Amino acid sequence: MMARMVVRAADFAALRSGWLGRPFSAERLMALACRKSGRCAFGAEPIAEALQSLLDACVAEASLGVVGRLSLRWDTLRFLTNLLALNEAERREPAIAGEPITAPIFITGLPRSGTTFLHRMMVCDPANRAPLVFETIYPVPGERGRERCEARVARQLRMFERLAPEFRKLHRLTARSPQECTEILAHTFRSLRFDTTYRIPSYRSWLEEEAARHLPAYRLHKRFLQHLQHQGGAGERRRWVLKCPDHLFALAALRGVYPDARVVFVHRDPLKVLLSVAKLTEVLRRPFSRSVDPIEIGRMESERWLEGAGRMMAESRGGGPGPPVFHVHYRDLVADPAATVATLYRHFGMVLPEAAAEAIRSADAAEPGGGYGPRRYRFAEHGLDAAAEREKFGPYMTYFGVTPEPVEEAATPRVRPLPGRGSEVRRPMRHGLPG
Repeated sequence: MMARMVVRAADFAALRSGWLGRPFSAERLMALACRKSGRCAFGAEPIAEALQSLLDACVAEASLGVVGRLSLRWDTLRFLTNLLALNEAERREPAIAGEPITAPIFITGLPRSGTTFLHRMMVCDPANRAPLVFETIYPVPGERGRERCEARVARQLRMFERLAPEFRKLHRLTARSPQECTEILAHTFRSLRFDTTYRIPSYRSWLEEEAARHLPAYRLHKRFLQHLQHQGGAGERRRWVLKCPDHLFALAALRGVYPDARVVFVHRDPLKVLLSVAKLTEVLRRPFSRSVDPIEIGRMESERWLEGAGRMMAESRGGGPGPPVFHVHYRDLVADPAATVATLYRHFGMVLPEAAAEAIRSADAAEPGGGYGPRRYRFAEHGLDAAAEREKFGPYMTYFGVTPEPVEEAATPRVRPLPGRGSEVRRPMRHGLPG
């Protein structure tokens, strides 16, 4: 409580001084990264326009607090420094660019639908490989070494959990957890990862204006995997299993860079995921913003994932290059993850070894469903109506045969009547200082 009061006071003072409204310059931050690293070649992918679009949107629209502004600067410099390090490593070791990334598996679908669980079950097979959290934050260990990078990220995660104590209940993460691709794609400043952390509608619109704007991010994504693979040596070349719900919005770019990609869609009743993803977005934004509106977040997440559901339908109707998409249903996955993975393998012409199947069964027995307990949310808290959402997502559920799940809402808290008034239910308040 005391820490929160200190942050609020700092935000108020910074807002009054005008510091929170000062613009960021992409050019200056890039120059600073060059000075700190002693090199200044960021690679072939264009980043300046995307970075400036992100920075402008954050200052104008995200209601950044002191923590948010400092975090945005730190994150930007980290991404820029990583780009410089990747480019320098390629200059010293040209063989990195020749690392083969063959038939990677991409897991996507509605968020909070079991994509993380499937991802973690699949890496139980030692033939598979996923990027780990600490590797996506520090992809070129350099003199620090992998162990020190891992320890540093573990400290950073503990610090973030102090800022957002609800985060761990919603998304369990360690430095060695398999990480989703959004952290890699963010290195070119073309990623919906930023739209989750900050309220930046103009940046999201900029990114979605042209489908080709995703291509630089996926070209960098492949380079990123080549670096991680090269660090392990030829003997460690394994099948990449990758995961991110945001891939739904860039499937053309994904297939353009990975024509042999094997794509998996995970399906679940949208009413079981919408409030969960809205709550996670709220929790992620709260440390960085002076105001967070749960109502707006709920409506924006509903719109975004209704579009995502439509894209899954369009992709499945039209087909595309490479093997057909494999579809996983959440209920089948949690009922028997080993059988689900075995069926997925058969679809793509592979065989799941019995030892890998047993490893999956053991992991599931240790933490059924990924270790997350049931949670209840209130639709009204995020400005949503269950019946209206069921109707909107009806075509998606019918098309893919998604079974409706029981929707249990948390009880609405009783509010003591104000003096002179009757009982009433108050609308959820914005968090923090006025935006």
